[in-house]
Amino acid sequence: MRKKYKWGILAAGKMSAKFTIGLKLLDNVELYAVASRDKSRAERFASEFGFRKFYGSYEELANDKEVDVIYIASPHSHHLEHTLLCLKHKKAVLCEKAFALNSHEVKAMIDEAEKQKVFLMEALWPPFQPIYRKTKETLLDGEPGKIIHLNAWFSFQAPYDPADRKFNLALGGGSLLDIGIYPLIDALYFMGVPSGIMAKASFAETGSEDTISIILSYDDGRTATLYSSFRTAGGIGCDLLCENGNLNFSRGRDMSQRLNVAMNGKENKEYSLLPEGMGYQYEAMEVMKCLDEGKLQSDIVPLSFSLDLMATLDRIRKAAGIVFPGRD
Repeated sequence: MRKKYKWGILAAGKMSAKFTIGLKLLDNVELYAVASRDKSRAERFASEFGFRKFYGSYEELANDKEVDVIYIASPHSHHLEHTLLCLKHKKAVLCEKAFALNSHEVKAMIDEAEKQKVFLMEALWPPFQPIYRKTKETLLDGEPGKIIHLNAWFSFQAPYDPADRKFNLALGGGSLLDIGIYPLIDALYFMGVPSGIMAKASFAETGSEDTISIILSYDDGRTATLYSSFRTAGGIGCDLLCENGNLNFSRGRDMSQRLNVAMNGKENKEYSLLPEGMGYQYEAMEVMKCLDEGKLQSDIVPLSFSLDLMATLDRIRKAAGIVFPGRD
């Protein structure tokens, strides 16, 4: 019989609600506890989703000896603090993207996980999705040939509100860490770390970046263009322009996924999927599989990938003039 893991949820917001819907699909999960700084909010969340316990502080959750794994979905700016809290209490951690605000913070999180000998993973949605895996499989088959250029984007129109987390610099606001991270994941996952970076951003009145365009270059001549914005309704997608044809994958806000494979001189192939639970259960499945196997990190999203991702985000922010006061 497989071990059943008692999950704790740190921060009872919209992202945690989506993730919990995925958790409820898994038979080796026990919805154990949820914590919020507002105890009544934690109580409502626990009641809605069926958690056994609720807490009015994150410290109480971390101190609960019954908790096996904690999913962290607080703002980017608090990921370092909350991850360290959970790791020091020997809790396995799945922390939402962006992992932190900069590479120094990510390194501190990884160092603590290694010190405590506890599992840690960044909650990156794309690499676990069936269409993403199909794209990787198609590339590894060799028929498309080498990727010459990648073009990836994520944009939607968000009403400007200076009080909104998305526009609050103190919380790591801006499109780059919120949604621009996804096009960058595409680039790093399929093409690796770039040698050159150019970036241009526009800024909201709060000083947070609301739109950014990025050009990545590689020593072998490959290139990538990335775009994210809270000002345009561009949706979510990625084009891979290869030597022998093109691949395009996209997803809707409901997490529906589509892949189109267009090889030169051949009939197009199209794959589509609408995963149960919006696909968040795949991340949880990977965490528990790793714990079953005694691993301290995932092979699919290793900590080295998270380090590369944040280091590249740091380079992009520097190129675009994006600064988080007191955190750079």
